[in-house]
Amino acid sequence: MTIDKESPTEQRTDKQPIRYMLFVCNHNAGRSQMAQAFFERYGLEDVRAESAGTEPAPEISPAVVEAMREVGLDIAGRRPTRLTIEMQLHADWAITMGCGDACPYVPTVVEAWDIPDPVDRPIEDVRAIRDGIEEHVRELIGQHLDAIRTDRTAHEMRLGMLLTMLDDEFADTKPAEEIRACADAVLAGFDGARVRSHILTLAYRQTRDCLRQDTCELLRPVAS
Repeated sequence: MTIDKESPTEQRTDKQPIRYMLFVCNHNAGRSQMAQAFFERYGLEDVRAESAGTEPAPEISPAVVEAMREVGLDIAGRRPTRLTIEMQLHADWAITMGCGDACPYVPTVVEAWDIPDPVDRPIEDVRAIRDGIEEHVRELIGQHLDAIRTDRTAHEMRLGMLLTMLDDEFADTKPAEEIRACADAVLAGFDGARVRSHILTLAYRQTRDCLRQDTCELLRPVAS
């Protein structure tokens, strides 16, 4: 079974909000790659997994690729990815793995897994680490999937940033309650987005256009 990353241009055919799970370790060459692959195997369509590292390695550890292939997951085509600010901002839930003080700040729910680095270890050790990560992922899905789906920490953080962007232009002309309600409604429209790149920029433009009207059309009562 080959794990491929979904095309960013693929469109959703339903209204279920997409949530983002972020797995982070130092080099994105072992632990976080395995966790992402297992999450994609056991997770559901409405929760996407990403992984990254603060100092990405040139390639995934060959022993990790081999160990994952043994359980039917081919990650040979993947490459370590650098953790970006954008990834941190759009994550709804994050898992850090053994990076200690080097773990990045992620402004949402963060869970730490104390898992040894499999890089440069013998294959027997890598298999044991692989199996431990798989168990952690299965437990995560079994115990926290509902919380991941409903957590609004990341949404509220983006809303706060959007309100700051809008304050200078509209604070003197619109009630704070209307600005917040309009911005919240606009952001909610991006909940189903498969890719959250530039969401704040797009949401700012849409909210600004809406607030320039006498009444934000998103807040108008729907005719029965």
